[in-house]
Amino acid sequence: MSSQVSENIPLAERMRPTNIEDFVGQEELLGEGKILDRLIPRKKIPSLLFWGPPGSGKTTLAKILARNTETDFVFFSAVLSGVKEVREIVARARERKDKDNTQTVLFVDEIHRFNKAQQDAFLPHVESGLLTLIGATTENPSFEVIAPLLSRCRVLVLKALSTENLKIILERALTDKENGLGGQNLRIESKAMEHICSLADGDARNALNILEIAADLAEPDPGDAAGKAVITVHTAEEAGQRRRLRYDAAGEEHYNQISALHKSLRDSDPDGALYWLARMLAAGEDPLYIARRLIRFASEHVGIADPQAISIAVSCRDAYHMLGSPEGELALVQITVYLATAPKSNAIYKAFHEVRRDIEKTGSLPVPLHIRNAPTRLMQQLDYGKGYKYAHDDEDGLVEQEHLPPELSGKKYYHPTNRGYEALVKDRLTKWRQILKSRKNKK
Repeated sequence: MSSQVSENIPLAERMRPTNIEDFVGQEELLGEGKILDRLIPRKKIPSLLFWGPPGSGKTTLAKILARNTETDFVFFSAVLSGVKEVREIVARARERKDKDNTQTVLFVDEIHRFNKAQQDAFLPHVESGLLTLIGATTENPSFEVIAPLLSRCRVLVLKALSTENLKIILERALTDKENGLGGQNLRIESKAMEHICSLADGDARNALNILEIAADLAEPDPGDAAGKAVITVHTAEEAGQRRRLRYDAAGEEHYNQISALHKSLRDSDPDGALYWLARMLAAGEDPLYIARRLIRFASEHVGIADPQAISIAVSCRDAYHMLGSPEGELALVQITVYLATAPKSNAIYKAFHEVRRDIEKTGSLPVPLHIRNAPTRLMQQLDYGKGYKYAHDDEDGLVEQEHLPPELSGKKYYHPTNRGYEALVKDRLTKWRQILKSRKNKK
């Protein structure tokens, strides 16, 4: 590669491995006896979906597989291309198949950005075997890829690269004279290497981009006899600026992290809850979305065990809405800790769901006559309200009468726990039922 061409190509692209021996990471897929270790020696590969975070090697693995199988490798961007380009690729694949029986591997980068119509366009050609599909996505394919296409592909999950993986990649880039920075007379402090790996957050492309900028910013070290420029921690900080956290407000990490926050709260772990709250805020999640979920949690998992929880949750939402970020974020911290340390009960949640199930099964059961309103003479003549007992006329404020339709008579939906304020509610209900029972036994 000429130096002039090399200067115009980013370091991350220049350092992309071209054979499996140089690939770093993903041992779960490439280790001895693992799926890619078994597939690579073959001349034919199945349709695959690589699902993993940015910079984990999805595109590189696809290119290595295609090169190893001596197929016609076609790169296709779901961002830049559409159905028209799919038709052109299909026509070219037919020509290659008819001419010399060459198989076409269609690599679709960011396949999750394809809509249903675009995915449908190449589905029949994957089904017929004309195209071998290799898709790459950072999003959960079960949400983003149509079921017929997903069923014809083997999903391979890639993980973010470890710090050790990233160090190997960076050291290669620093010593490679042909494609890397080996000709620039550089050295890097060990702490600077650690810092770049930390900033990269498991993303090889990000790590190499930071290293490339840091190399341009590096100053000669007066104390170095060889006159090498040194990449210091300060240089790495300048090059990397702020860490970019993996997150997509509508994707996999969004659902994973709100789930982690929810479960930490339910398990009464304020430390875990605070961590996931801070992670989501740092990654750019809408704070009002989090506030809405916390209000829901206050009803669903605290409920009457602490009746104040929902009021405090709403107040903290309003406080954030008034103050905005960053000042208002402390209100979200407050309600997060409050909910994590509050007594828990899902009794009202379960009661409501059981009621809804019964309504779905029994339909529109009529209101019992004795608890119907009777504002007109006709209604009174039809026995609306007849036999109704007015609770305030009783010395204990208690009356024995059925409020459910006859088909559900005696059904109990709400079962309070012994936790928090709900324990008092349970004692109260138990006492009332005992009074009514004793009255009934005296009759």
